[in-house]
Amino acid sequence: MNAQGLDTDGCIAREGSLARVRPPYAPVVAAARERIAACFGPERLHSAYVYGSIPRGTAVPGVSDLDLLLALHHPPTPADRRDARDLEAALDSSFAQVDGVSVLLFDTATLLSERERYDLGWFVACLCTPLLGEDLAEHLPRYRPTSLLARETNGDLALLLPGWRERAGDLDPAVRRRLARTAGRRLVRTGLTLVMPRWGGWTSDLETSVEVFARYYPQRADAMALAARTARNPTDDPEVLAVLVDALAPWLATEYAAVHGLKAPRP
Repeated sequence: MNAQGLDTDGCIAREGSLARVRPPYAPVVAAARERIAACFGPERLHSAYVYGSIPRGTAVPGVSDLDLLLALHHPPTPADRRDARDLEAALDSSFAQVDGVSVLLFDTATLLSERERYDLGWFVACLCTPLLGEDLAEHLPRYRPTSLLARETNGDLALLLPGWRERAGDLDPAVRRRLARTAGRRLVRTGLTLVMPRWGGWTSDLETSVEVFARYYPQRADAMALAARTARNPTDDPEVLAVLVDALAPWLATEYAAVHGLKAPRP
């Protein structure tokens, strides 16, 4: 992988690896593998993946969360979702190293579908590290940092804004802090993919994303840097949320649509 996250053929390299998991997280990943297998079993589970800072080797104990994706043989049922929530709670309570656990559920037909080729398919192939089962990346193409990829991964930011504004006005500080973390991460990633084809690379690193974005939109650099800081250290400060949700996000959604177009609608 070069400095722009590409392999020798100019395709986006898979960013994580179990070999990069830092020692404090080795028992977390081992427990996740064991409990996923015990909970879902081969009759439901096709494969499981870990993504985010843990397989990238950048996780911070007590701060970073554990992110998992489970590919099921069939569309997730209410029982599957209950089991996933129980799994989240069990892993989160067992390890002080992680600040929250998230389990995404999808069926393999969706992950490999033409509709999701440049969204969930890219996510599995480039951002997810195999944990259990057959790697679905073997059935997906290799990806380049194109405008098509930018559109299909983050071209739906405008759809999130009404919900963000509602949560920003919530009286519960915990709700606002969760929003700050979610919005900060999404804004930085959307900012990076906005300029990704011009830059010609990919990264999940927040600081690098801000630095790359700022080369093309220096007038928005401070706001994007605030988004990155908020993603790392969430706050319930209404003034910070106003900058992110009421100023940066609407501008970014409009600019994104102008540059890359809107993401193909989902059912």
